[in-house]
Amino acid sequence: MAAISLAAPWILRRAVRTFSLPQPLLHLNPGSCFHGTHRPFTFPTSLRHTGIRQLIQAVKGNFDDLLKGVGDKNAIEEVKHILEMARRASSRREVLHSDFLTPPVLKESMMALEKLADVKAVAQGGYPQAERCRLSVGHPEALTSDPDIVAALSITGNFGFQPCSHGDFLGSILGTGIAREKIGDIILQGEKGAQFLVVPELADYLITSLEKVGNVSVSCTRIPLLALEYEPPRTKSFKTIEASLRVDALASAGFKLSRSKLVNLISNGDVRVNWTTVTKNGTTLRTGDIVSVSGKGRIKVSLDFNEPLP
Repeated sequence: MAAISLAAPWILRRAVRTFSLPQPLLHLNPGSCFHGTHRPFTFPTSLRHTGIRQLIQAVKGNFDDLLKGVGDKNAIEEVKHILEMARRASSRREVLHSDFLTPPVLKESMMALEKLADVKAVAQGGYPQAERCRLSVGHPEALTSDPDIVAALSITGNFGFQPCSHGDFLGSILGTGIAREKIGDIILQGEKGAQFLVVPELADYLITSLEKVGNVSVSCTRIPLLALEYEPPRTKSFKTIEASLRVDALASAGFKLSRSKLVNLISNGDVRVNWTTVTKNGTTLRTGDIVSVSGKGRIKVSLDFNEPLP
């Protein structure tokens, strides 16, 4: 039931044949029924044409109910895809995996999946603080351990005299022809290069295809996940008074960087708001926005318009 496509004519023809079978009732096993209820979903053969319409409305309505709670409207289509994948995996008693998801999509997907019975979900990004993660979904009886779905690669080269940014590494990786959703986080290592996460089936291809980052010749090797060098997050709170809500103004104050330096980082693709790369210095921030700068960490914006000026 999870894989049904409401726009596919052949599915409707097949449904007509199913409802025409000379059986008193059509029973769907509990693994194929709509999650959220523990009763078998049954259709009397007397319904036939009206039964098909009710079936389609039930599937569509159930998705609509789950998607109503999605706060980030830009993530709705991706969350819908995850829900369809989860139902298909659960009904077939198998485990399916997504590509790397952005934090907003991952968060919304996990919240929606919590409303489904007989579905278990595991997120993996390669290390505890990973922003981009893959999601494994399946029936609890099938998903009994964390699947091996993330590989780590190391990029090394002489970056001492030609430092490269997050955007440089990402651009070179994507330049091999790999789609962005196949790549997880990129961990910068200064003069040493960088480490990054990827779907395992593309690891060997990248090892042989990635030869340069910027103007630096590099070698790419596979490393264990335990060899990833990342810093545990450190948090602190501070206040600043700024005349503008522009990202270049607030982020430069938050990261203690000059405004011109922050503008350069934006130009290099190293600044993201809510995990989406910023291209304009004048992007306006709001309360709750998360601004991240490659290699610098991230800040969460909290605006207080009631505090008096000094």
